[in-house]
Amino acid sequence: MSPKMLIKPFRSIESAATATHNWRRRQILRAGASTLVLGLVAPRLAWASSVLGVRVWPARDYTRVTIESDQPLQNAQQLLQDPDRLVVDLNGLDLDQALRDLVSKITPNDPQIQSVRVGQYQPHVVRMVFDLKGSVKPQVFTLPPVGTYKYRLVFDLYPAIPPDPLMDLLAQTERKEQRLNENNAPPATLSGPATPPLSDSDAFFQRYAQEGGPSTSSPDVPRPPAHLSPAPGPHPAVPKPTQPPVAIARDNDSGDGGDDTYSFTTPKSGRGNTVRLLTVAIDPGHGGEDPGAIGSAGTYEKHIALDVAKKLRAKIDAQPNMRAMMTRDADFFVPLNVRVQKARRVGADLFVSIHADAFTDPSARGSSVFALSEHGASSAAARWMANKENASDQIGGINIKSNDATVNRALFDMSTTAQIRDSMRYGNFVLKEIGDINRLHKGLVEQAGFAVLKAPDIPSILVETAFISNPDEEKRLNDNAYRDRMADAILTGIKRYFAANPPLAKNRMT
Repeated sequence: MSPKMLIKPFRSIESAATATHNWRRRQILRAGASTLVLGLVAPRLAWASSVLGVRVWPARDYTRVTIESDQPLQNAQQLLQDPDRLVVDLNGLDLDQALRDLVSKITPNDPQIQSVRVGQYQPHVVRMVFDLKGSVKPQVFTLPPVGTYKYRLVFDLYPAIPPDPLMDLLAQTERKEQRLNENNAPPATLSGPATPPLSDSDAFFQRYAQEGGPSTSSPDVPRPPAHLSPAPGPHPAVPKPTQPPVAIARDNDSGDGGDDTYSFTTPKSGRGNTVRLLTVAIDPGHGGEDPGAIGSAGTYEKHIALDVAKKLRAKIDAQPNMRAMMTRDADFFVPLNVRVQKARRVGADLFVSIHADAFTDPSARGSSVFALSEHGASSAAARWMANKENASDQIGGINIKSNDATVNRALFDMSTTAQIRDSMRYGNFVLKEIGDINRLHKGLVEQAGFAVLKAPDIPSILVETAFISNPDEEKRLNDNAYRDRMADAILTGIKRYFAANPPLAKNRMT
Protein backbone atom coordinates (compact mmCIF):
# COMPACT_ATOMS: atom_id res chain seq x y z
CA MET A 1 0.00 0.00 0.00
CA SER A 2 1.33 3.35 -0.97
CA PRO A 3 2.03 6.10 1.61
CA LYS A 4 -0.72 8.29 0.12
CA MET A 5 -3.27 5.59 0.76
CA LEU A 6 -2.12 5.34 4.42
CA ILE A 7 -2.35 9.15 4.99
CA LYS A 8 -5.90 9.54 3.63
CA PRO A 9 -7.73 7.73 6.48
CA PHE A 10 -5.84 9.82 9.04
CA ARG A 11 -6.94 13.06 7.29
CA SER A 12 -10.55 11.88 7.38
CA ILE A 13 -10.33 11.20 11.09
CA GLU A 14 -8.71 14.65 11.62
CA SER A 15 -11.46 16.40 9.62
CA ALA A 16 -14.18 14.66 11.60
CA ALA A 17 -12.55 15.66 14.87
CA THR A 18 -12.22 19.27 13.69
CA ALA A 19 -15.87 19.41 12.61
CA THR A 20 -16.98 18.07 15.98
CA HIS A 21 -14.81 20.62 17.75
CA ASN A 22 -16.20 23.47 15.66
CA TRP A 23 -19.78 22.37 16.30
CA ARG A 24 -19.17 22.26 20.03
CA ARG A 25 -17.51 25.68 19.86
CA ARG A 26 -20.51 27.14 18.01
CA GLN A 27 -22.87 25.69 20.63
CA ILE A 28 -20.83 27.18 23.45
CA LEU A 29 -20.75 30.56 21.71
CA ARG A 30 -24.49 30.41 21.13
CA ALA A 31 -25.13 29.57 24.78
CA GLY A 32 -22.85 32.41 25.85
CA ALA A 33 -24.64 34.88 23.58
CA SER A 34 -28.03 33.77 24.90
CA THR A 35 -26.83 34.18 28.45
CA LEU A 36 -25.52 37.66 27.66
CA VAL A 37 -28.79 38.73 26.03
CA LEU A 38 -30.79 37.30 28.93
CA GLY A 39 -28.54 39.11 31.35
CA LEU A 40 -29.20 42.39 29.58
CA VAL A 41 -32.95 41.89 29.19
CA ALA A 42 -33.78 40.31 32.55
CA PRO A 43 -33.30 43.50 34.62
CA ARG A 44 -35.46 45.40 32.15
CA LEU A 45 -38.17 42.76 32.39
CA ALA A 46 -37.91 42.74 36.17
CA TRP A 47 -38.45 46.46 36.58
CA ALA A 48 -40.75 47.19 33.66
CA SER A 49 -44.06 48.66 34.85
CA SER A 50 -47.14 49.71 32.98
CA VAL A 51 -49.14 52.82 33.87
CA LEU A 52 -52.85 52.01 34.08
CA GLY A 53 -54.13 55.51 34.74
CA VAL A 54 -53.18 59.01 35.83
CA ARG A 55 -55.73 61.08 37.75
CA VAL A 56 -55.71 64.63 39.15
CA TRP A 57 -58.08 65.88 41.88
CA PRO A 58 -57.67 69.66 42.37
CA ALA A 59 -59.13 71.34 45.46
CA ARG A 60 -58.48 74.25 47.78
CA ASP A 61 -57.56 71.89 50.60
CA TYR A 62 -54.97 70.09 48.49
CA THR A 63 -54.38 68.74 45.00
CA ARG A 64 -53.90 65.00 44.58
CA VAL A 65 -52.10 63.36 41.65
CA THR A 66 -52.44 59.57 41.44
CA ILE A 67 -50.45 57.26 39.18
CA GLU A 68 -51.87 53.75 39.05
CA SER A 69 -49.65 50.92 37.78
CA ASP A 70 -49.50 47.15 37.58
CA GLN A 71 -46.40 47.07 39.80
CA PRO A 72 -45.14 49.27 42.65
CA LEU A 73 -43.36 52.37 41.34
CA GLN A 74 -40.04 53.54 42.71
CA ASN A 75 -39.64 57.31 42.78
CA ALA A 76 -37.48 60.14 43.97
CA GLN A 77 -38.63 63.73 44.37
CA GLN A 78 -37.21 67.10 45.28
CA LEU A 79 -38.90 70.42 46.04
CA LEU A 80 -37.29 73.44 44.40
CA GLN A 81 -37.82 77.20 44.81
CA ASP A 82 -37.50 80.37 42.72
CA PRO A 83 -39.75 79.38 41.07
CA ASP A 84 -41.62 76.81 43.15
CA ARG A 85 -41.69 73.40 41.54
CA LEU A 86 -41.72 69.72 42.43
CA VAL A 87 -39.47 67.37 40.46
CA VAL A 88 -40.34 63.68 40.46
CA ASP A 89 -38.35 60.84 38.86
CA LEU A 90 -40.22 57.58 38.22
CA ASN A 91 -37.89 54.61 37.91
CA GLY A 92 -38.64 51.57 35.79
CA LEU A 93 -40.88 53.38 33.35
CA ASP A 94 -40.79 54.41 29.73
CA LEU A 95 -42.77 57.45 28.68
CA ASP A 96 -46.17 56.35 27.37
CA GLN A 97 -49.43 58.02 26.40
CA ALA A 98 -50.96 57.72 29.87
CA LEU A 99 -48.12 59.79 31.33
CA ARG A 100 -48.21 62.26 28.45
CA ASP A 101 -51.92 62.78 29.15
CA LEU A 102 -51.05 64.16 32.59
CA VAL A 103 -50.20 67.48 30.93
CA SER A 104 -53.75 68.00 29.69
CA LYS A 105 -55.28 67.05 33.05
CA ILE A 106 -53.93 70.12 34.84
CA THR A 107 -56.76 72.66 34.75
CA PRO A 108 -56.37 76.45 34.99
CA ASN A 109 -58.38 76.57 38.24
CA ASP A 110 -56.09 74.11 40.03
CA PRO A 111 -55.17 75.99 43.24
CA GLN A 112 -51.73 74.38 43.55
CA ILE A 113 -50.40 73.38 40.11
CA GLN A 114 -49.68 75.85 37.30
CA SER A 115 -48.56 73.27 34.74
CA VAL A 116 -46.62 70.02 34.43
CA ARG A 117 -43.85 68.83 32.13
CA VAL A 118 -43.22 65.14 31.46
CA GLY A 119 -40.28 63.57 29.59
CA GLN A 120 -37.92 60.60 29.29
CA TYR A 121 -35.10 61.78 31.54
CA GLN A 122 -32.92 58.66 31.28
CA PRO A 123 -33.47 55.13 29.97
CA HIS A 124 -36.33 53.72 32.02
CA VAL A 125 -36.61 56.94 34.08
CA VAL A 126 -39.49 59.36 33.48
CA ARG A 127 -39.20 62.85 34.95
CA MET A 128 -42.22 64.97 35.90
CA VAL A 129 -41.81 68.64 36.79
CA PHE A 130 -44.79 70.29 38.48
CA ASP A 131 -44.69 74.07 38.15
CA LEU A 132 -46.47 75.32 41.26
CA LYS A 133 -48.56 78.40 41.97
CA GLY A 134 -47.00 78.80 45.42
CA SER A 135 -45.28 77.00 48.25
CA VAL A 136 -46.59 73.52 48.99
CA LYS A 137 -45.98 70.77 51.52
CA PRO A 138 -46.03 67.56 49.50
CA GLN A 139 -46.87 64.15 50.89
CA VAL A 140 -45.81 61.25 48.67
CA PHE A 141 -46.84 57.69 49.49
CA THR A 142 -47.79 54.38 47.92
CA LEU A 143 -50.95 52.35 48.30
CA PRO A 144 -51.32 48.58 47.87
CA PRO A 145 -54.06 47.13 45.64
CA VAL A 146 -57.56 47.53 47.07
CA GLY A 147 -60.98 47.21 45.50
CA THR A 148 -60.70 47.82 41.76
CA TYR A 149 -57.37 49.64 42.12
CA LYS A 150 -53.92 48.19 41.52
CA TYR A 151 -50.79 49.85 42.91
CA ARG A 152 -51.04 53.60 43.38
CA LEU A 153 -48.38 56.26 43.80
CA VAL A 154 -49.96 59.34 45.36
CA PHE A 155 -48.74 62.95 45.46
CA ASP A 156 -50.75 65.16 47.81
CA LEU A 157 -49.77 68.81 47.39
CA TYR A 158 -50.92 70.80 50.42
CA PRO A 159 -50.64 74.61 50.39
CA ALA A 160 -47.98 75.91 52.76
CA ILE A 161 -50.70 77.89 54.56
CA PRO A 162 -53.71 75.56 54.65
CA PRO A 163 -57.23 77.01 54.49
CA ASP A 164 -58.86 77.31 57.89
CA PRO A 165 -62.54 76.28 57.86
CA LEU A 166 -63.25 78.58 60.83
CA MET A 167 -61.78 81.64 59.14
CA ASP A 168 -63.65 80.80 55.96
CA LEU A 169 -66.89 80.53 57.92
CA LEU A 170 -66.28 83.83 59.69
CA ALA A 171 -65.57 85.57 56.38
CA GLN A 172 -68.71 84.02 54.92
CA THR A 173 -70.78 85.27 57.85
CA GLU A 174 -69.34 88.79 57.66
CA ARG A 175 -70.17 89.03 53.97
CA LYS A 176 -73.69 87.78 54.62
CA GLU A 177 -74.32 90.37 57.35
CA GLN A 178 -72.73 93.19 55.37
CA ARG A 179 -74.80 92.61 52.29
CA LEU A 180 -77.96 92.16 54.30
CA ASN A 181 -77.35 95.57 55.82
CA GLU A 182 -76.22 97.33 52.64
CA ASN A 183 -78.47 95.82 50.00
CA ASN A 184 -81.50 94.62 51.96
CA ALA A 185 -80.78 91.17 50.53
CA PRO A 186 -78.31 88.38 51.28
CA PRO A 187 -75.36 87.80 48.99
CA ALA A 188 -75.75 85.68 45.90
CA THR A 189 -72.66 83.69 46.87
CA LEU A 190 -71.38 82.95 50.36
CA SER A 191 -68.51 80.57 49.62
CA GLY A 192 -65.09 80.89 51.21
CA PRO A 193 -62.41 83.13 49.75
CA ALA A 194 -60.21 82.11 46.82
CA THR A 195 -62.45 79.22 45.87
CA PRO A 196 -61.77 77.89 42.36
CA PRO A 197 -64.37 79.29 39.95
CA LEU A 198 -65.59 75.87 38.87
CA SER A 199 -65.12 72.69 40.86
CA ASP A 200 -64.36 69.39 39.20
CA SER A 201 -67.73 68.01 40.21
CA ASP A 202 -69.57 71.07 38.87
CA ALA A 203 -67.70 70.63 35.60
CA PHE A 204 -68.95 67.06 35.50
CA PHE A 205 -72.54 68.22 35.90
CA GLN A 206 -72.22 70.89 33.22
CA ARG A 207 -70.51 68.59 30.75
CA TYR A 208 -73.17 65.95 31.13
CA ALA A 209 -75.99 68.44 30.79
CA GLN A 210 -74.42 69.77 27.57
CA GLU A 211 -73.38 66.48 26.00
CA GLY A 212 -76.41 64.46 27.03
CA GLY A 213 -74.42 61.39 27.96
CA PRO A 214 -71.10 59.90 29.05
CA SER A 215 -67.93 60.27 27.04
CA THR A 216 -65.37 57.53 26.57
CA SER A 217 -62.54 59.94 25.85
CA SER A 218 -61.34 60.14 29.47
CA PRO A 219 -61.77 56.72 31.08
CA ASP A 220 -59.60 57.63 34.06
CA VAL A 221 -62.05 60.20 35.41
CA PRO A 222 -65.49 58.93 36.45
CA ARG A 223 -68.42 61.13 35.44
CA PRO A 224 -72.06 61.21 36.53
CA PRO A 225 -74.93 60.22 34.27
CA ALA A 226 -76.38 62.73 31.80
CA HIS A 227 -79.55 63.34 33.73
CA LEU A 228 -77.68 64.34 36.91
CA SER A 229 -78.12 68.04 36.30
CA PRO A 230 -76.19 70.68 38.22
CA ALA A 231 -77.64 72.12 41.35
CA PRO A 232 -78.93 75.68 41.17
CA GLY A 233 -76.78 78.50 42.49
CA PRO A 234 -75.54 77.62 45.95
CA HIS A 235 -77.06 80.56 47.82
CA PRO A 236 -80.37 81.92 46.51
CA ALA A 237 -81.56 85.29 47.68
CA VAL A 238 -84.00 85.50 50.58
CA PRO A 239 -85.96 88.43 51.98
CA LYS A 240 -84.36 90.49 54.67
CA PRO A 241 -85.79 89.52 58.07
CA THR A 242 -87.93 92.20 59.70
CA GLN A 243 -87.84 90.63 63.16
CA PRO A 244 -85.37 88.66 65.29
CA PRO A 245 -84.33 85.43 63.56
CA VAL A 246 -86.55 82.43 64.18
CA ALA A 247 -86.55 78.90 62.85
CA ILE A 248 -89.55 77.94 60.73
CA ALA A 249 -90.68 74.32 60.48
CA ARG A 250 -93.84 72.26 60.43
CA ASP A 251 -95.68 72.12 63.74
CA ASN A 252 -98.84 70.39 62.60
CA ASP A 253 -98.13 66.66 62.24
CA SER A 254 -101.62 65.84 61.05
CA GLY A 255 -100.78 66.81 57.47
CA ASP A 256 -103.99 68.81 57.12
CA GLY A 257 -102.24 71.93 55.93
CA GLY A 258 -102.72 73.81 59.20
CA ASP A 259 -100.27 76.13 60.91
CA ASP A 260 -96.79 75.24 59.70
CA THR A 261 -94.69 77.72 61.70
CA TYR A 262 -93.13 77.77 65.11
CA SER A 263 -90.09 79.45 66.57
CA PHE A 264 -87.25 78.85 68.96
CA THR A 265 -85.04 81.31 70.78
CA THR A 266 -81.85 81.89 68.89
CA PRO A 267 -78.96 81.49 71.33
CA LYS A 268 -76.61 84.27 72.34
CA SER A 269 -72.91 84.20 71.63
CA GLY A 270 -71.82 84.94 75.16
CA ARG A 271 -70.01 88.07 73.95
CA GLY A 272 -72.03 91.23 74.37
CA ASN A 273 -75.21 89.16 74.43
CA THR A 274 -75.30 89.16 70.62
CA VAL A 275 -77.22 86.62 68.60
CA ARG A 276 -75.11 83.90 67.05
CA LEU A 277 -75.80 81.85 63.94
CA LEU A 278 -76.45 78.13 64.24
CA THR A 279 -73.82 76.15 62.34
CA VAL A 280 -74.54 72.92 60.50
CA ALA A 281 -71.63 70.84 59.17
CA ILE A 282 -72.60 69.05 55.95
CA ASP A 283 -70.47 66.08 54.95
CA PRO A 284 -70.85 64.77 51.36
CA GLY A 285 -69.66 61.17 51.52
CA HIS A 286 -66.72 59.80 49.54
CA GLY A 287 -65.05 61.89 46.79
CA GLY A 288 -61.97 61.89 44.59
CA GLU A 289 -60.31 58.47 44.46
CA ASP A 290 -63.21 57.05 46.46
CA PRO A 291 -66.32 56.97 44.24
CA GLY A 292 -68.49 55.26 46.85
CA ALA A 293 -71.13 52.88 45.55
CA ILE A 294 -71.77 52.72 41.80
CA GLY A 295 -75.26 52.03 40.44
CA SER A 296 -75.97 49.65 37.59
CA ALA A 297 -76.53 52.63 35.28
CA GLY A 298 -73.14 54.10 36.18
CA THR A 299 -74.25 56.59 38.85
CA TYR A 300 -71.51 57.49 41.33
CA GLU A 301 -72.50 57.90 44.96
CA LYS A 302 -69.95 60.67 45.47
CA HIS A 303 -71.68 62.88 42.87
CA ILE A 304 -75.15 62.30 44.33
CA ALA A 305 -73.89 63.08 47.84
CA LEU A 306 -72.17 66.29 46.74
CA ASP A 307 -75.20 67.55 44.82
CA VAL A 308 -77.61 66.95 47.72
CA ALA A 309 -75.10 68.60 50.07
CA LYS A 310 -74.85 71.72 47.89
CA LYS A 311 -78.61 71.98 47.74
CA LEU A 312 -78.80 71.63 51.53
CA ARG A 313 -76.09 74.26 52.01
CA ALA A 314 -78.01 76.72 49.83
CA LYS A 315 -81.19 76.18 51.85
CA ILE A 316 -79.42 76.50 55.21
CA ASP A 317 -77.56 79.66 54.20
CA ALA A 318 -80.86 81.14 53.06
CA GLN A 319 -82.11 80.93 56.66
CA PRO A 320 -81.52 84.20 58.54
CA ASN A 321 -80.29 82.45 61.68
CA MET A 322 -78.28 79.56 60.25
CA ARG A 323 -75.14 78.89 58.25
CA ALA A 324 -73.53 75.81 56.72
CA MET A 325 -70.01 74.46 56.39
CA MET A 326 -69.16 71.65 53.96
CA THR A 327 -66.36 69.18 54.63
CA ARG A 328 -65.78 69.10 50.87
CA ASP A 329 -67.29 71.33 48.18
CA ALA A 330 -65.68 69.64 45.16
CA ASP A 331 -64.70 66.20 43.94
CA PHE A 332 -61.76 65.35 46.19
CA PHE A 333 -61.09 62.85 48.95
CA VAL A 334 -61.32 63.82 52.63
CA PRO A 335 -60.22 61.29 55.28
CA LEU A 336 -62.87 60.39 57.84
CA ASN A 337 -61.01 61.92 60.78
CA VAL A 338 -60.48 65.19 58.87
CA ARG A 339 -64.24 65.45 58.27
CA VAL A 340 -64.76 65.26 62.04
CA GLN A 341 -61.94 67.74 62.61
CA LYS A 342 -63.46 70.32 60.29
CA ALA A 343 -66.83 70.14 62.01
CA ARG A 344 -65.26 70.60 65.43
CA ARG A 345 -63.04 73.42 64.19
CA VAL A 346 -66.05 75.56 63.29
CA GLY A 347 -67.91 74.61 66.47
CA ALA A 348 -70.76 73.01 64.55
CA ASP A 349 -74.07 72.59 66.35
CA LEU A 350 -75.05 69.62 64.17
CA PHE A 351 -73.34 67.29 61.70
CA VAL A 352 -74.99 65.47 58.80
CA SER A 353 -73.20 63.05 56.48
CA ILE A 354 -74.94 62.36 53.16
CA HIS A 355 -74.69 59.06 51.27
CA ALA A 356 -76.56 56.75 48.91
CA ASP A 357 -76.98 53.16 50.07
CA ALA A 358 -75.69 50.08 48.29
CA PHE A 359 -76.30 46.49 49.24
CA THR A 360 -75.50 43.07 47.83
CA ASP A 361 -79.19 42.51 47.06
CA PRO A 362 -80.43 44.95 44.37
CA SER A 363 -83.99 44.63 45.67
CA ALA A 364 -83.08 46.46 48.89
CA ARG A 365 -84.70 49.89 48.90
CA GLY A 366 -85.64 52.86 51.06
CA SER A 367 -83.99 55.78 52.85
CA SER A 368 -82.28 55.43 56.22
CA VAL A 369 -80.86 57.50 59.05
CA PHE A 370 -78.00 56.24 61.21
CA ALA A 371 -76.50 57.40 64.50
CA LEU A 372 -73.45 56.19 66.37
CA SER A 373 -73.54 53.12 68.58
CA GLU A 374 -71.36 52.35 71.57
CA HIS A 375 -72.50 48.75 71.91
CA GLY A 376 -72.49 47.27 68.42
CA ALA A 377 -74.75 47.71 65.44
CA SER A 378 -78.54 47.63 65.71
CA SER A 379 -78.72 45.10 62.85
CA ALA A 380 -76.50 43.01 60.62
CA ALA A 381 -77.28 45.33 57.73
CA ALA A 382 -76.26 48.38 59.82
CA ARG A 383 -72.99 46.68 60.72
CA TRP A 384 -72.33 45.85 57.06
CA MET A 385 -73.09 49.45 56.10
CA ALA A 386 -70.76 50.89 58.74
CA ASN A 387 -67.92 48.59 57.72
CA LYS A 388 -68.37 49.62 54.08
CA GLU A 389 -68.39 53.35 54.88
CA ASN A 390 -65.44 53.03 57.27
CA ALA A 391 -63.43 51.46 54.43
CA SER A 392 -63.46 54.83 52.63
CA ASP A 393 -60.01 55.69 53.94
CA GLN A 394 -58.56 52.57 52.32
CA ILE A 395 -60.26 53.22 48.98
CA GLY A 396 -59.64 56.96 48.96
CA GLY A 397 -56.09 56.49 50.17
CA ILE A 398 -54.59 57.99 53.31
CA ASN A 399 -50.95 58.33 54.22
CA ILE A 400 -50.69 55.90 57.12
CA LYS A 401 -47.26 57.32 57.98
CA SER A 402 -48.72 60.75 58.69
CA ASN A 403 -48.37 61.67 62.35
CA ASP A 404 -51.41 63.93 62.11
CA ALA A 405 -53.60 61.06 60.94
CA THR A 406 -52.42 58.90 63.83
CA VAL A 407 -53.03 61.58 66.43
CA ASN A 408 -56.37 62.69 65.04
CA ARG A 409 -57.76 59.18 65.08
CA ALA A 410 -57.87 59.53 68.86
CA LEU A 411 -61.09 61.47 68.21
CA PHE A 412 -62.74 58.20 67.31
CA ASP A 413 -62.46 56.99 70.90
CA MET A 414 -64.02 60.10 72.44
CA SER A 415 -67.70 59.55 71.69
CA THR A 416 -70.05 60.13 74.62
CA THR A 417 -73.39 58.81 75.74
CA ALA A 418 -74.85 62.32 75.64
CA GLN A 419 -73.78 62.80 72.03
CA ILE A 420 -75.42 59.53 71.01
CA ARG A 421 -78.63 60.41 72.86
CA ASP A 422 -78.86 63.79 71.13
CA SER A 423 -77.98 62.22 67.79
CA MET A 424 -80.88 59.76 68.14
CA ARG A 425 -83.28 62.63 68.82
CA TYR A 426 -81.92 64.59 65.88
CA GLY A 427 -82.06 61.54 63.63
CA ASN A 428 -85.69 60.84 64.47
CA PHE A 429 -86.77 64.31 63.31
CA VAL A 430 -84.90 63.90 60.01
CA LEU A 431 -86.15 60.35 59.51
CA LYS A 432 -89.79 61.46 59.81
CA GLU A 433 -89.28 64.16 57.18
CA ILE A 434 -87.53 62.00 54.59
CA GLY A 435 -90.23 59.38 55.13
CA ASP A 436 -92.63 61.83 53.49
CA ILE A 437 -90.73 61.75 50.18
CA ASN A 438 -89.43 58.18 50.03
CA ARG A 439 -90.12 54.79 51.53
CA LEU A 440 -88.08 54.13 54.68
CA HIS A 441 -85.85 51.09 54.79
CA LYS A 442 -86.62 50.88 58.51
CA GLY A 443 -89.00 52.97 60.56
CA LEU A 444 -86.43 53.87 63.19
CA VAL A 445 -82.97 55.40 63.46
CA GLU A 446 -80.40 52.62 63.18
CA GLN A 447 -77.06 52.57 64.98
CA ALA A 448 -73.60 51.35 64.09
CA GLY A 449 -69.96 52.30 64.57
CA PHE A 450 -69.63 54.87 61.78
CA ALA A 451 -66.24 56.55 62.21
CA VAL A 452 -67.45 59.82 60.69
CA LEU A 453 -70.11 60.22 63.41
CA LYS A 454 -67.66 60.17 66.31
CA ALA A 455 -67.35 63.87 67.08
CA PRO A 456 -67.70 63.75 70.88
CA ASP A 457 -69.51 67.09 71.23
CA ILE A 458 -71.67 67.35 68.09
CA PRO A 459 -74.96 65.50 67.52
CA SER A 460 -74.23 63.61 64.29
CA ILE A 461 -76.23 61.54 61.83
CA LEU A 462 -75.64 59.79 58.52
CA VAL A 463 -78.44 59.95 55.94
CA GLU A 464 -78.67 57.28 53.24
CA THR A 465 -80.82 59.07 50.67
CA ALA A 466 -81.81 55.87 48.79
CA PHE A 467 -80.34 52.58 47.58
CA ILE A 468 -78.17 53.37 44.57
CA SER A 469 -77.86 49.61 44.04
CA ASN A 470 -81.62 49.41 43.38
CA PRO A 471 -82.27 50.32 39.71
CA ASP A 472 -85.56 52.09 40.49
CA GLU A 473 -84.04 54.12 43.32
CA GLU A 474 -80.98 54.91 41.22
CA LYS A 475 -83.37 56.60 38.79
CA ARG A 476 -84.86 58.61 41.66
CA LEU A 477 -81.41 59.71 42.79
CA ASN A 478 -80.74 60.94 39.26
CA ASP A 479 -83.85 63.14 39.42
CA ASN A 480 -82.91 66.71 40.31
CA ALA A 481 -86.33 67.31 41.88
CA TYR A 482 -85.92 64.29 44.17
CA ARG A 483 -82.52 65.45 45.36
CA ASP A 484 -83.97 68.90 46.04
CA ARG A 485 -86.84 67.43 48.06
CA MET A 486 -84.35 65.33 50.02
CA ALA A 487 -82.40 68.48 50.93
CA ASP A 488 -85.68 70.16 51.96
CA ALA A 489 -86.56 67.21 54.18
CA ILE A 490 -83.18 67.22 55.92
CA LEU A 491 -83.42 70.97 56.54
CA THR A 492 -86.92 70.65 57.99
CA GLY A 493 -85.74 67.87 60.29
CA ILE A 494 -82.85 70.04 61.46
CA LYS A 495 -85.18 72.96 62.26
CA ARG A 496 -87.61 70.69 64.08
CA TYR A 497 -84.74 69.36 66.20
CA PHE A 498 -83.57 72.88 67.08
CA ALA A 499 -87.11 73.84 68.04
CA ALA A 500 -87.50 70.84 70.34
CA ASN A 501 -83.93 71.07 71.68
CA PRO A 502 -82.97 74.77 71.86
CA PRO A 503 -79.23 75.15 71.26
CA LEU A 504 -77.17 76.54 74.07
CA ALA A 505 -75.10 79.70 74.14
CA LYS A 506 -71.44 79.27 73.27
CA ASN A 507 -68.69 81.51 74.53
CA ARG A 508 -66.66 81.47 71.32
CA MET A 509 -65.80 83.76 68.44
CA THR A 510 -68.11 81.97 66.03
